[in-house]
Amino acid sequence: MTAPVLEVAGVSKSYGRVRAVTDVSFEVQPGEILGVVGDNGAGKSTLMNMVSGAVAPDTGELRIGGAALSPHTIGHARAQGVEMIYQDLGLSDNLSIVENVFLGREWTAGPRGLPVLRKRAMRSRTREVLETLGIDLHDMDVLVEGLSGGQRQMVAIARALVTENAPRVMVMDEPTAALGTTESQGVNDLIVRLRDRGYAVVVISHRIPEVLDLADRLLVMKGGRRVYHGPTETLDVERCVQLIVQGDRA
Repeated sequence: MTAPVLEVAGVSKSYGRVRAVTDVSFEVQPGEILGVVGDNGAGKSTLMNMVSGAVAPDTGELRIGGAALSPHTIGHARAQGVEMIYQDLGLSDNLSIVENVFLGREWTAGPRGLPVLRKRAMRSRTREVLETLGIDLHDMDVLVEGLSGGQRQMVAIARALVTENAPRVMVMDEPTAALGTTESQGVNDLIVRLRDRGYAVVVISHRIPEVLDLADRLLVMKGGRRVYHGPTETLDVERCVQLIVQGDRA
């Protein structure tokens, strides 16, 4: 086993009297898919928001490539190689594929105070990333509003990969929730390709059979606590549902 790229050690988070996450630990290796499952309110989103830097834990520590995530901010997590793709994707329908991929991260040239967008370079880089991942989107100038749900997900993934610091950990929140069977398979195939290229991928999902087939390991949450963290091959759908519903009593 190689050294974990992401280590979460005993993190807890409360909002007033509500304990959202309690003493959760797990790790993810490079080239590994970790599935995260649990009922609504199980603490999945809060836990992943801590990984992405959006939320600071009350106690515990997160380490990325052996370095502590401190200060605990999205910018610092991104600088250390963590990218999170939220369920709503955060795309702008009235912008093109290239404009969405580089939204807020545009490449510019020219004198200070008078920047010029490097449109050709951004288009070339977008095409390079998409082709590397086996994504077939020929027209880089098409508006995102004209894309299917699966294509939108692929644009969001491409955006995560053109950051200044190449990501090492990619967290995806319900990447196939709004997709049909064919498009879901396309996105899952892309996730596998990311894993095979050495990325650590964390997938939050409510589709139990799908995530069991996709992930190398599984993290099951119940009431803000970890109730299982181990290989998927030791689980089936029935056992996984038992853990989600009954927790430690399963």
